Amino acid sequence: MKHQSKYENIVYVALWGMLFAVPLLSLYVHSVSDSNVTFEWAKVFVLWRKFAIYLVLFLVHNFLLAPLLVYGRKRVAYYCMVTVVVAAFTLYQCNTRPPVARHAGDRPPMERRDRPMPPHSHHEAERLMPPPFVERDIMAIVVLILMNGMNLGIKFYFKNRDDQQRLVALEKENLEQQLEYLKYQINPHFFMNTLNNIHALVDIDPQKAQATILELSKMMRFILYEGDKQGVPLTKEFEFIRNYVTLMRLRFTDKVRISVDLPAEAPDKTIPPLMLISFIENAFKHGISYQHDSFVDVKVEISQSATHTAQLFFRCRNSKADKPNQEKGGVGLKNVRQRLHLLYDNNFALNIQDEADIYNVELTIPLT
Repeated sequence: MKHQSKYENIVYVALWGMLFAVPLLSLYVHSVSDSNVTFEWAKVFVLWRKFAIYLVLFLVHNFLLAPLLVYGRKRVAYYCMVTVVVAAFTLYQCNTRPPVARHAGDRPPMERRDRPMPPHSHHEAERLMPPPFVERDIMAIVVLILMNGMNLGIKFYFKNRDDQQRLVALEKENLEQQLEYLKYQINPHFFMNTLNNIHALVDIDPQKAQATILELSKMMRFILYEGDKQGVPLTKEFEFIRNYVTLMRLRFTDKVRISVDLPAEAPDKTIPPLMLISFIENAFKHGISYQHDSFVDVKVEISQSATHTAQLFFRCRNSKADKPNQEKGGVGLKNVRQRLHLLYDNNFALNIQDEADIYNVELTIPLT
């Protein structure tokens, strides 16, 4: 009973309610349509009494026998118990049906020759014989087996549905835990690299270091108030990218060409926080050279398809330094790939081209 849901109980009540209502409605319709037919409750009660026997057997199977197979997977015990119930029902059918009367003249010829008729009866004597096993009994057993099969089918359906719902709930909980873990990996990594930038500027240009701290405070505000959300508005994500690029411009010289092309107006859509910044951070980490000219190009486009599904296209291209910055502590693109798979399953496109002197990342994701 503890496994049975209320929806399964509703199905059983509806089915049995309709079954018990059929003879009542059928006799009522006949009595209304035909004046020679009278509505007699006795006929309804006769059918209800037969239905009641099946109802008792159904309750026994539903609450005692079916759980052995559906939830306990005890096949041997289930089939043995069902066989006992069917045998008991068959015996009940044969013993409760009224016996049939057979005339003495119906006896076999040898019996009539060996045993003459009693002289006190000039009519053929009647004898009560046990009822034979007829087609009606076979049909009753078939109905019982079909009823048990229907009960099993319904139970397996609701069990599979409940198992699927529990699996989805567990997967969702696991997904949320993984996303939180990956997000908490990104935040310390990002702050560590930013603090390294400030440390480098303190000795080179104190005024730039102060400006960097101001930009960092804006970025910290974003992470503190928006970073724990499942999605942030595109406008705030773009503002965060602009602040980060501004911080990078303060650190590097004019030999580093930094280009950022973000939409001036963004639709009312959301994006997972800190999703794009990992690629940009990776470009500055591995693509900036202090000896040669280098570049970082960032571009974001928003497209609307014919099915009214908005998509974000992100591209980040950067030069490759001969000796890339070896800052430690990064979780890298592996983290981003995991987040993408967890958030979008296969409904995204990530293309990375690692050429001799250029590193290019292109990402397309749907917007919600």
